[in-house]
Amino acid sequence: MRKKISMVIPTYNEKDNIFDDYDRLKKIMDGDLSAYDYEMLFIDNCSTDGTRDLLRVLAERDENVKVILNGNNFGWMRSSFYGMIQTTGDCTVLLAADMQEPPEMMVEFVREWEDGYKVVIGIKSKSNENKFKYFIRECFYDFLSKITENKHIKQFMGFGLYDSEFIDVLRKLDDPLPYFRGIVAELGFKMKQVEYVQDKRRKGKTHFNFFRMYDLAMLGITSYSKVLMRMATIIGFGISGVSILIAFVTLILKLFHIIDYPVGIAAISIGVFALGGINLFFIGLVGEYILNMNARIMKRPLVVEEERLNF
Repeated sequence: MRKKISMVIPTYNEKDNIFDDYDRLKKIMDGDLSAYDYEMLFIDNCSTDGTRDLLRVLAERDENVKVILNGNNFGWMRSSFYGMIQTTGDCTVLLAADMQEPPEMMVEFVREWEDGYKVVIGIKSKSNENKFKYFIRECFYDFLSKITENKHIKQFMGFGLYDSEFIDVLRKLDDPLPYFRGIVAELGFKMKQVEYVQDKRRKGKTHFNFFRMYDLAMLGITSYSKVLMRMATIIGFGISGVSILIAFVTLILKLFHIIDYPVGIAAISIGVFALGGINLFFIGLVGEYILNMNARIMKRPLVVEEERLNF
């Protein structure tokens, strides 16, 4: 019996890339991977540029193309995760609509999968994107690895192949706010990492701006790290101890007239602003944790579908 490969391509305002994506993936499946059946699942996050109309055309043209149209923009992470748990293949490949991660890597992914690996992921060894953005990501991965118990995977964006056993585990997680990169690093399936060079986006404009990167970073930190909250406790305890010690020493020196100079407005102001800044930082951090907890406690669905085609 022929094995089946599922491909998941999340989209949001990608009308310039849809047909190119389809043609490129179809060429791979009709060529090097012709021994496999396939389904190509596009899940759209409420695009407004005509992407949905093009997806409907593809679904009419090819019954192997499946389409889920979300009722709103639920974010790349939730939409991707939801798309993956809707697949029916023996393995699922997560791809990006901008094709910066070369889909031709699927051939090597499948080869490693057939050799027994349950998860085969793409790792960026080099990128032709903005060098500053690449550097920031590298620093974030280093930071996250140091403050979390699980060793996170550097330069991993989700691009990879996942066996149906892994997908079954995802279905059981019941997490309305999944941090997929952390999940892959945590679950511990037999994994193979394959390096690739990330291309530049050829068409369209990226929607993964600074605020989306920050949101994703905070999701990773608040989902997998206790260190920062414990740092707040330790720093607060340390500052309190030092303050009490200084107050005690000052009292003794004043009582015995060892010093007579006034403390001064500058010293007090610096202390107040320093403590205020530390307090605001950790209050904001606590807020991020509470937002994360709130989203999970409310148990909202990953996405709400408006329409699905060819299912």
